[in-house]
Order: sequence, then C-alpha cells, then structure tokens
Amino acid sequence: MSAVRWGRGAAGFGRALWPAGPPGLLAEEGALGGSWSRKRSSTASPCEQDRRKDWGHAELLEVLKARVRQLQAEGVAEVPVKRVAKRVTVARAPEAGGAQPPRQAQAGAQGAAATPSSRWAQKLDSDQQLTEKRKQRLEGKLRKRVEKGAWQKQLRLEPRLLSRKLAGQLQHWEQGAPRSPWEEQLAQLLQEAPHRLSSEAAAAPADRGPESRLEGQQQRLLSFFECCLLTGHLPLAHHVLVTHHSKSQQQRLLTLSMYNMVMLGWARQGSFKELTYVFFMLKDAGLAPDLQSYAAALQCMGRLDQDAGTIRRCLKQMAQDGLQLQGLFTAVPLSAEERAELLRAVRKAKPTFTPPRPPVPSPQVNTSPLLREIYAKDPAVSYPRLHLSLKELQGLFQQQLRVEMATTITVESVEKVPLLTKEVLHARKTLAGLRTRWRTALYRELQETKESEAHAAREGRLSLFPYLCLLSEKEVVRMLLQTLQALPAQGESLLFLAHELGLRVFKRKQLRNEVQELEQRYSKYLHLLASDTQVAEPCLPRQHWEALGVPEAPHEQPWPMSVVVQLGKQLAEVLVRAAQMPSSLAAPRSPGTLIPVLYHVYSFRSFRQIGILKPHPAFTQLLETAAERTLTFESTDVPMLCPPLPWTSPHSGAFLLSPTRMMRSVEGSQQHQLLLERCPPAELHGALDALTQLGNCAWRVNGRVLDLVLELFTDKGCPRLGVPAPPSEAPRPPEGRQAPKRCLLPEVSPAEKAEMRRELARRLKVAREMQSLRADALYRLSLAQHLRHRVFWLPHNMDFRGRTYPCSPHFNHLGSDLARALLEFAQGRPLGPHGLNWLKIHLVNLTGLKKRESLQARRDYADELMEDILDSADRPMTGRKWWMEADEPWQALACCMEVARAVRAPDPTAYVSHFPVHQDGSCNGLQHYAALGRDSVGAASVNLLPSDLPQDVYSEVAAQVEVFRRQDAEQGVQVAQVLEGFISRKVVKQTVMTVVYGVTRYGGRLQIEKRLREIHDFPQVRGAETPDPAGHWAAGDPDTGSCLCPPWGPPAGPMGASPPPQSARGHWPRAIRRCRGNLGPAHALPSPSPQDFVWEASHYLVRQVFNSLQEMFSGTRSIQRWLTESARLISHTGSAVEWVTPLGIPIIQPYHRDSKVMIKGGLQSLTFSSSVDTSQKPNTLKQKNGFPPNFIHSLDSSHMMLTALHCYRKGLTFVSVHDCFWTHAADVAVMNQVCREQFVRLHSQPILHNLSRFLIERFCSDPRTSKSIWVSRLMDTLLSVPKTGTFNLEQVKHSTYFFS
Repeated sequence: MSAVRWGRGAAGFGRALWPAGPPGLLAEEGALGGSWSRKRSSTASPCEQDRRKDWGHAELLEVLKARVRQLQAEGVAEVPVKRVAKRVTVARAPEAGGAQPPRQAQAGAQGAAATPSSRWAQKLDSDQQLTEKRKQRLEGKLRKRVEKGAWQKQLRLEPRLLSRKLAGQLQHWEQGAPRSPWEEQLAQLLQEAPHRLSSEAAAAPADRGPESRLEGQQQRLLSFFECCLLTGHLPLAHHVLVTHHSKSQQQRLLTLSMYNMVMLGWARQGSFKELTYVFFMLKDAGLAPDLQSYAAALQCMGRLDQDAGTIRRCLKQMAQDGLQLQGLFTAVPLSAEERAELLRAVRKAKPTFTPPRPPVPSPQVNTSPLLREIYAKDPAVSYPRLHLSLKELQGLFQQQLRVEMATTITVESVEKVPLLTKEVLHARKTLAGLRTRWRTALYRELQETKESEAHAAREGRLSLFPYLCLLSEKEVVRMLLQTLQALPAQGESLLFLAHELGLRVFKRKQLRNEVQELEQRYSKYLHLLASDTQVAEPCLPRQHWEALGVPEAPHEQPWPMSVVVQLGKQLAEVLVRAAQMPSSLAAPRSPGTLIPVLYHVYSFRSFRQIGILKPHPAFTQLLETAAERTLTFESTDVPMLCPPLPWTSPHSGAFLLSPTRMMRSVEGSQQHQLLLERCPPAELHGALDALTQLGNCAWRVNGRVLDLVLELFTDKGCPRLGVPAPPSEAPRPPEGRQAPKRCLLPEVSPAEKAEMRRELARRLKVAREMQSLRADALYRLSLAQHLRHRVFWLPHNMDFRGRTYPCSPHFNHLGSDLARALLEFAQGRPLGPHGLNWLKIHLVNLTGLKKRESLQARRDYADELMEDILDSADRPMTGRKWWMEADEPWQALACCMEVARAVRAPDPTAYVSHFPVHQDGSCNGLQHYAALGRDSVGAASVNLLPSDLPQDVYSEVAAQVEVFRRQDAEQGVQVAQVLEGFISRKVVKQTVMTVVYGVTRYGGRLQIEKRLREIHDFPQVRGAETPDPAGHWAAGDPDTGSCLCPPWGPPAGPMGASPPPQSARGHWPRAIRRCRGNLGPAHALPSPSPQDFVWEASHYLVRQVFNSLQEMFSGTRSIQRWLTESARLISHTGSAVEWVTPLGIPIIQPYHRDSKVMIKGGLQSLTFSSSVDTSQKPNTLKQKNGFPPNFIHSLDSSHMMLTALHCYRKGLTFVSVHDCFWTHAADVAVMNQVCREQFVRLHSQPILHNLSRFLIERFCSDPRTSKSIWVSRLMDTLLSVPKTGTFNLEQVKHSTYFFS
C-alpha cells in the first residue's frame, strides 16, 4: 500500500517539478501528445528550450532515484501505513509550474541505509520542502519576468510616419509643444492636408473610402478596433494602428473608418495629443478627413474647453473641404453626450449656431404600384389588435426583457423522470463537485490565455485579446460548461464547435444599455396593439414606431469567419485543458490521477478526415446516470414572450436587446447587408412591414396534442408517427457470426470482413440519425412544455431571396407535421357560417385523400367519416385510430379534435376556433412560370384556369410517364416492364415539385430512388449491388434496362461476396454498353425481380419525368433556359447575379469560388472553405444553376408578402409557410380572394422585361467593359426576352383550386 501511495505522490512530484514550458516530442498536428498540457510559450529561444529540457530530465532522474531508494527501504523494514499515509497526504501535487535546475540532486542520499524506514520518511519530508521552496522561488521569478516584460514593453503612441517631411514636422511640434498647443498643430495639419491630398488622392487605393467593402484582413482589422473600443483597450487599438501604419504593406489595409474609429475613442477621453497623432497618420496615408473625422476633433475640443480660434480654423478648413456644418449633427451617429460636447465646441466659434432638429420620420412612401393601396391613408381601415390588455402586454415585456438580459434561458427537459436512487443522487453529487473544479480551472485557463494574447497584441499583432474581453469570465465559463453538457456522445467536429462558440460570443457581445428609454417607447408602441387602448390614427406598426422618434440602432459590422472560428477554437482548447476528472470514474481500481474529459481524435466523414472533440465514455455514462432534466437555450433561439419590435431598417427589429439582421446570411458576408443599406429606405417598406406583420401573430401550444406526443416520447417513441425512438431502441452492433470481433479471426474471408464493416457502418449511421432526431424532438417538446399556457410570438427575418423564416430554430410552424400540430393561434375567431365547412375540407386535405375531388365532395366525405373523426378525437390512442392513416397524422388529429368541439357546440357558428386552416398552392413554382410565360397549357395543369375539379400536375406527369413506360415496355425494355404498376403520383411528386427550383437529374434520381425504396415490393437494398438467386451480382443498363454482366466479368463467388468496388460503379453505363451482346449461356442470369432495378429504375424514371415536363411546360423551359444563360454570361463578366424583386428588395447571389482559410496551431490546424468572399470570382456553375430557382423564390415571397399586407389591412390573422397560407377558418374565403388578386397584380407587371432592363443597366452600361465579348453576348441574350403566350391572368381570380 505504501508503494501505491508513493506512486501517486511521485506522479504528483513529477507534475509539480515539470517546467512550464519544456517542449516535449513533436507530435503530429492534432495528436493527443500535447493536447492536455498547459499552453506553451512560443517566445522561448532554442537555447532556453534545450536548458528547460535538461532540467526536466534531471528532475525525472531524481524522482526515479527516490523510487529506487523507496523500494530498497521497503526490503529492509516496512514503513507504518498510517505514518507514511500522513506524510504522503501532505505531499500533494501542486499546480504544474516551472523548476530551477537541480544542483544537488544527490544531497542527503548518504547514510540512508543506517535506519532505512525513518531516514526514508525524513528524506521524503525534506525533499518535499525543498521542492516547494524551489517551486515558490521559480514562480516568483517567472511572475516578475512576465510582469517586467509586460509593463516594460510600453504601447507605442507616437506614429512612425513614412513621409520624411511629416515626420520632421511631428518631431518639431513635439519639441515645441510648450509653445505650440496641440490644437494649433491640428489646425495647421488640416490646412496642409488638402495640398498633399490633391496630388496623392489619385494614387490612393479605390477602396480607401468609408463605403469600402472590407474583406479579409481589412474586415478583421475593423472588428479588432471595434472590440478594443468596446472593452476599454483604446491604447492597444492605437498601438496596433501605429504598428500597421509604419509598414507600407500593412498600411494599405487601413481605411478611413479605422482611423476615425480610433480618433473617436480618443475624443471621448479628451486626449487631444493622441488624436492629433492619428491625424498625422491620416495625412501620411493620403486620406482626406470626412465629417466623422471633424466630429471627433471638435468633440475633443469641446471636452477640453479650448479657445475659439482653433475651433474657428477647424470649421473653416471643413468648409473648404466641401463639408457642411449641419452634417455633423445629421449625418454622423452620435450619442446625446457626444452631441452636447460637439455643440459646445461649435458655439464657441459660432455662438448663434443652432443645430438642426432631429430628422422627422421620413415622409417618403413606397411608390411601387403593388403597394399603393397598402400605404394609402384610409380612416376606415381597421388593423387587427391583440386580445391582451395593455397591462398584460407590459408584464410580458418585462419577462422578455429579463430573458434577453440573462442571454440564456433554462427549461425543464421532457425526458422521463428517473427514480432518485442512490446511484442517481451520487452521480449528481459527483457532477456538481466536478463542475466546481472546472469553474476554477476555466477561470485560470482563461486568465492565462488572455495574458498570452495580450502579449501578442502588444507586439502589434491582431490577437484575440479584445475578443476574449468582450464577455465577463463568468459568462464565458458558463457558456463553456453548457457546451460541455450538450456535447453528444459521438463527439462533435472541432470546426463546427469552434464556429458555434465564436458565434455565441458575437451574439452576446453588446446588449443595448438604453433599457429605460426602450421601456418607455415600447409602452407607447403597445397602445397600437393592446385590446383596451386607442391611437389617434390607424397605421402600420413600423409607422407608429417611427412616429415615436426612436433613434436608429447602431449598425454592427459582422466579424470575418476566420475570427469567429479562431475565437471559438481558442475557447474550445481552453475547455479541453481545464475539464479533467479522476481516473477512478473510468476505472474504479485505477490510481486517483486526473484524466481529460474531452479527447481530440480524427475520424472520416464523407471521405474526409476531420478532427473531433469527443467526451470520455465515463463522463457520458455519468451524465446518463445523473439524468439531469434541464436544457439551456440562447435567448434568441426561443420564441419571444412579447410582440417583437417592428422592423424599421435592415438591422433593427425583432428582439428587444439582441441585434438581429433583416436578411440572414453566412457569417462574415456583407454583400447582402451593403445592398440593403444602399437601397432607399422607402423601397424596403413592403418587406419591413410584411416581416413585422408575420412576427406579430400570437401563438399558443395545443395542450391535448402535446400530452399525447409526450406519452409516446417518454415511452419508446413511434417513428411511424414522427416521434423518434430513444437511444435504447437504436440498433446494436452485430452479434454472433456478424460480430465485429470476428474480423480478427484468420478464417474470416475478406468478403465477410467487408460485409461486417458495411453492416456495422449502417447500424452506426442509423444510431446517429436516431440520436439526432431524438435531440431535435427533445428540444421542440421541451420548449412546447415550457410555453404551455403562455402566449408567445415568433419574430421573422428572411434569406437572401426574400423567403421568410422564424428566428426561433427549434420551435416554430415551419417544421414537420408534429411541429405544426403543436401550434395554434392564441387569438380565436368565431367560425361563422362557413368556418366549420372549411375545417372539414382542411381535415380531408390533411389525409391526402380526395385530392382530385371538388370541395363539396370533400365536405361530403368528411360528413361520411364523422364517426371516425369523433372517435379519433375522443379516443386517439385506444379507438379505431383512423387519424394515423393520414398523410399528416398529427395535424389531422388536431383537426379532428377541433371539428369535434365545433359540432358539439350549442351553436357551431359561434364557436371560437384557434385552429389554423391552410391553403396550399398547386405546385406554386410552376404556377409562377406559367404566369410569366402566359402558358395556357401549363396554366391549366396547375389550376390557374377555372375548373370544376382540381387539376393535379403530379398525377398528369405520372400519367405521361406511364405512357412513355408502356411504349418502352412494348419494345422490350426490361426496366420498363418491371416498373409496371409502380409509377404513381407519390413517386414523381417531389421531383416535379423541385424541378422548377433547379433540381438536377442527379438530385431527381435520388428523390425517385428514395420513393421506390419506400414501396414494399422494392426491398431496402441497392439494386445494382443485389445478388441474384444464384449468388451472382446483377447489373443493368440505365439507358435501356437490359440485364448485363458488370464490366469486371461475371463473378462466381457465393452469397455474401463483396459487391463491386465503388470506383467501378460510376462507370457502369459505359462499360456495360461495351459488353452488350456478349452474354453466353454460361453467363445467363435468372429473370430479375423488381428490387434488382431500383438503381436502374430511378435513372429511367427521372429521364422520363424531365421529358414529360418538357412536353407539358414548353414555355417554362424556355424561361428557365433564358435565366440560366443570362446568369452564365453575367458570371463570365466577373460579377455575381443581382436583381430587384417586384417589392423592391435587392438580391445578390452569394456564390463565389471557394477561398481556403487556415487557422494554425492548437489541437489541430483548421481549414475551411468560404464561398462568400466577394474578392473571389463568381462560381459560374452555382450562379447559373441557382438563378432560375432563386428568381422564382423571390417571386413567391413577393406574392406572400403582398397577401400578408392586404390581409393585415383587412383585419385578418395571417402566417405562411412559403406557398402555404394560414388563417382562421372563418377568414379563409377572404384570404383566398386576396391571394388571387395579388397574384394577378404581381404578374400584371412586366416582370421579365423589368428584369432585362435592370440587368442591362447593371452589367452592360459600363463603357470600360462594353467591348468585352461576354458583355456583348450578354446584351444580345438580355434583349431576347422569351415570348409569352395568350393566357389571360384575370381567369386566376375565378379559379377555385389555385390555392386550396
């Protein structure tokens, strides 16, 4: 036992004596060798590194000799257990630190054999004391050295100018500072600046203006300066600015906005000398000061209460530069304090000056003919109000404010509650103790990381120091512990984890401080929405908010992706180093050493090797045993508890404190935001008001449906109904003959090993998918349970095409059937005379039956099934379960319950319904194409023409494909013969629906293959890999369906032989055609069954689907080709495709050639591709393939927004899932009318000709490129707009099944 204790103590001594920075053996990048040690200093010289290595070896030798003496002593006499235990307990392993070189390693060794046991114990005590003294001395020296290096290296404030003349002036002014105030120097500098600029402005880079597009290093520099100012490290920002300015190559990265940002920081502090330094650098760089530069200088003068002469000269120079004094107060964003100091300075020179009043809300109104009615003043308009009183809404506002100020929210998990056994309680206690240790370790690691990054910043490099200071250490530690808690058992990609952590810091970096002012304004805003208040004049929420004089929220520059990932990677490494646990948790009999909780390993995913952070299995088991029932979400990832702020600009709206962008895009991308900001504000009113209207819809949870779902979820799930099964139901590794360990046996053939590997991979894939689905359902159901009995709101924003989405990712109405069934309107409406009929029609629509029947037939069918409907509502889990057979079972069940309540009400017309009824477009993409081309044939197929019965384009395409199949079958095409009876609407629907959105033949083939495998007669095996009954591999020609031998010859292996290699499968069609006709009797294969042709059949069917669409929608295909060719030529000119939607939203496609970004060091080097770098050339393939579907998406979003705004004007509740519109049952008829009218108005505009004119003006009007061959071809293409047919759009207004 003493040996065991000594072993632990020796290990502790080893850790204590090991120096802080000795480099070990160089491991491969990302290997575990250096993952868990402290962060090494990269500044040690080679000599110092060798010296540290020698010290480490010497200390290790001393420990080994002590171990030898201990064993010798034990051979003579046994040390009393209690005595040794006491001394070894005292000899705890201190924190790892450095050590002095041992000078007397053998001191005290003589005479040890006289009295072995007592002398050994004394030696142990003396060694411990000596080690402690050495450690303390070394730590003191290292601390002094670090402090000395940190403070001796002063931050540089004086600029190092490249112009000798300016450098001489600066030196002269510095020497003459007592006689020449800095204010006068600044005035002289401003006077001389224009003369220098007049000769150098032409040579200045074009991207040096304040509107320059910051890419790469420029964007990173700007975010660095911004974070320095936010965290109070202005001298550091100035130091980095000076460092970059002093080097000509780095100076090119600096823009006027960066100089202005640092100047503004010094102005706020009243530091005029440092501000003048920045002006010197500004002049040295050849940049002209703008309004923001002058505002900083004058504000600083105001704070210092300087004389009027200097201020007067500054104002005179500003006027000579062509800048207006009033612009300082109207064009420069200033706080109230900054505005007051600026005004004080100006009034010293101009006592009678009166600043212009704050700009009144712009009277500009959107002039689009599509929105003329929306913004026409009409006192009779009655906008809808909420059902809540002003007091209730104010209370909800306070709740939401607390949530956002806390940045996170914790909810109870809906997982099954475990029994509180001793094992569970012990696991929870252990976890609590570990988390306490981890907090301490994380604090220490964060401080050390900050010190290291601060040192790099003081050397003038762009380090992560200011980013690490954005959040308090308490917030960072809490965030990292939450990340550790949520890490899945199979681990997570380090790149993904770094990206998520970096984004979380960015989102939390700045909460607005104007809480009191926000509270006052929001209370006034609620008068427009509350049920018990009135406003003077009815108006839209945005108009009312702007009338309150709300200041515009400051626009936040996005961080470049490299910064986000690098910051997240640094935090992930901090977590890896700090999170350790006793090894006894993994192996009860192991010594009580500390082992990492997280391991960095490599794994192959999609043929790529990636680094993964994986939790220790013992930690995962501890979490499972503890079964803690809490989940933590970001405040922006959950629905809001009060109405969102109205959208008033591209970066202001939705959440109360958390910044949100109107147009979502990949982090680091600015092109969309720049387009929106350059767009006249009035042009965006339609989109802003539509997003506000969608977000103002109040929701509540359908409690009865939630209870039924939770009952299944806490049991074993029900995948057939969309309730994922728990991990316990996931497939286990094979056993018996298929067990993985059999791969090690010599008698197992390579073919059997390959089969075992495939089976194991398949089961692991299924298990991962089940776990992912389970986690998604857990989040959704936990949030639903948390929000039960509450009213909540879903703020919206949009993607770059204009399509709208809720900001809450886990719980919204855009999810699956189950997600939609959990939601209903918080505000109810009486059914009225026709509401019950619409509920019945909606129920039949959800079943998927009667799709080609009239509305009356669907109502009659619902009446016939009323007994099943009521049985489903009353006994959903024990009755006849009719609802389970529907296409959308959970929504059908919710509708059954609503119908049952309505028909049992004393007066169904007075029954208040909260249930949303849907009206879905009939293949909406094809509807837009048919309307664009005025295609009468296509219009009839997608219900643009009135008809007694609905036309089903999917059934028509399936019928046309069946005609082609029958013809091929008669000609002996075997795959056509096998497909007899299997071509249905369901098989072709997804492909037909997505063809207009740019799906390729490859993607269409995968869709059809998936549908075929869902058919019972097509088993879940790959047809091309399926052995025939004799055990041979069969293959077929995808073009003809003929059964042929594979190109590598007819294998003669038995059942279980490995399938053909993956590399060969891609060459089947060509190789198979070569061996056609070479089959002899010896190679004859038996007649294949249908499952042998899944792969071939999907190839055959996707070709026939495309051929059918070509025949049925000829106008559609011509428009698609025109859009594709236009995009291809635009891309060849070096530009990304841009256009403006009919509602005025500017669109640009973010498809550029990938630029590789590498972040070196740490656990591993991370490399990722970025396709949003606008400095890269456009990706021609993505630009041309993406333009047709993206353009159609922008049209369907315009139609949805028009419908939303007009429904809001009529007092309706309206939400949408793209081309599926929702409202109360009583209002379906009104919504249908609005929907048709706005579709006709939208397509009455010359959309294609407007697009042609815009593209010509945008890409063909520059005289510098007019002679380019690509521009010439583009001009010819854009002028040849596809001709339209004769379809009359007015007929859409009378089409019953246009949306139904």
